[in-house]
Amino acid sequence: MPATEPWICPTCAIHVTTPFCPMCGESPIRPPDLTLRGIGAKVLHAATSIDGRVLRTFWVLLRHPGELTVAHLNGKRMPYVPPFQLFLIANAFFFAMQSLTDTQIFGSTLVSHLYHQDWSPLARSLVAERVATLRTDLPQYTSTFDRAAVINAKSLIILMVVPFTLVLWVTFLRARKPFVTFVYFSLHLYTFLLLLFSLALAVAAIELHLGGLGLASPVVDNLLSIVNLGLCGGYVFLALKPVFGSRGITRLAKAAAMALAAGFIVPGYRFAIFLITLYTA
Repeated sequence: MPATEPWICPTCAIHVTTPFCPMCGESPIRPPDLTLRGIGAKVLHAATSIDGRVLRTFWVLLRHPGELTVAHLNGKRMPYVPPFQLFLIANAFFFAMQSLTDTQIFGSTLVSHLYHQDWSPLARSLVAERVATLRTDLPQYTSTFDRAAVINAKSLIILMVVPFTLVLWVTFLRARKPFVTFVYFSLHLYTFLLLLFSLALAVAAIELHLGGLGLASPVVDNLLSIVNLGLCGGYVFLALKPVFGSRGITRLAKAAAMALAAGFIVPGYRFAIFLITLYTA
C-alpha cells in the first residue's frame, strides 16, 4: 500500500493519509506482513537491532573503560543500553554461567558458611539458634537455605553497587560531579566484574574438567582472585581518566583503593546474603 493512500487506523479507527497514525503511531498492514517471509524479516530486524545495540555497548564497555559512563552523562544514550539494564544483562549471563558450571560464588552453600568462611564460627552459632527457633534439623534446613541463597544472591546483587558508589563518591567528593556519575561508573564497573567472574568460572570449569578441583582448590581460587583483583584495578585505572580526569600517581593510588574496596565488598555481600537467607528462609 503506498504511503499516500488513505487507510483506517485499526487502533484509533480514524482515516489516515500518512505512513503512521498521528495518534498512536500505528502503521498499515501490507500484504508482505502477513507472509512467513515478512514475519521472518521482522524477527530478523528486531533481533539484529537489539543485539547490535547490546554488542556495541559491551564492546565500548570492555574496549574503552569509562567512555560509556561519559557518553551517558553527556546525553549520548540512543546507541547504547542504559547502565542498569546492561548490569541486569550481565547479571543474567553470570548466573547462567554459574548454572552451567554448577558453581556458586555469591550464593554459597550453608556448609561453606559453616566451615569454609572467615565468619564460620559466628555462622555456626547463628545457624544453631535459627534451627532451634524453627524447630527443624540441620539437614532439612540446609536444603531450604541453599535454594533460597541462590535466589537471594541473584535478585539482590545490586546491593554490591551501593557501597561501592558511596566509597567512590567520598573518594571524589572534591570533583563536584553529579551523584549519577558515581552510580553510572559503579554500574559499569560491576557489569565488567560480572563478565570477569563469568570468565573465571569458565576457567575453573576447564581446570575441573582436566582433573583438577576447580574453585574447590585453594590454589585455583586464590590465583583467580588475584587475577580478578588486578584486572579490576587496571579497569578502574583506565576508567578514571575519562570520567574524573585523574592523572599521575593519584590516579594509580585511587585505582588501587577502588579495586581493594571492590574486593572487600565481594565477601561482604556473601556474608550479607548469608544473614538475609538465614532469617528469611
